[in-house]
Amino acid sequence: MFWVYIFRCVDGSYYTGHTDELDTRVCQHHSGAFPCYTVTRRPLELVWTQDFSTREEALSAERQVKGWSRKKKEAMIRGDWAEVSRLAKSKSVHPSTSSGRTDLLFSNSD
Repeated sequence: MFWVYIFRCVDGSYYTGHTDELDTRVCQHHSGAFPCYTVTRRPLELVWTQDFSTREEALSAERQVKGWSRKKKEAMIRGDWAEVSRLAKSKSVHPSTSSGRTDLLFSNSD
């Protein structure tokens, strides 16, 4: 099993990653042993996770979420899928690097 996860950092920013060992990765981030964006932004709060069958699915979902706006990520964290969908449709009004796709995430979140 593979996981996509989001941390809320102490500075209010979000970090999205994926792993096949969620508990281990969470501990690495919390301890600062995982040298990445979060190392200087602790303490961290794990605010969202989703499991996937394959690494490819998890990596694809991670990349998708990383392209989303802050508002769209926060809607997903709240479980407000109607708002995620609305924000995806408003892409033409407010262009971003997001694909606007929510199908990968909806498949496991209902």
